[in-house]
Amino acid sequence: MRDLMSEFKEIRQSESLEEAKQALDNFILKWKSKYSNQMRKLGKLSNLFTFYEFPPSIRASIYSTNLIEAFNKKLKKKIRQKEQFPNEDALQRFVTTQILEYNDKFEERAHRGFRGSKDTLDSMFI
Repeated sequence: MRDLMSEFKEIRQSESLEEAKQALDNFILKWKSKYSNQMRKLGKLSNLFTFYEFPPSIRASIYSTNLIEAFNKKLKKKIRQKEQFPNEDALQRFVTTQILEYNDKFEERAHRGFRGSKDTLDSMFI
């Protein structure tokens, strides 16, 4: 399993989209005899390499879910501290407030690589 994960990591660390596609093809060829169903599904994913459309400096941030996982962990901790909510609406208001506070706290902060890619990102979306 460690070999499989290590090789898959090499795919997403490829320098270019073409290199990543070739690495994926090689990966599927190597592992399809052992994991045929999973490799067939992996080969059909059309959006697997969407992050290559963005500047290299932010690809790791796009690919990773660390920010989301960290926020979810903090949110769960705050919900546990609250212990109970009188109804579902109270829980929804609490979660919404936590999200708004999180956004306010980090509004001016640029995640790794994004500040240097601002012009490129602006041209892509504006």
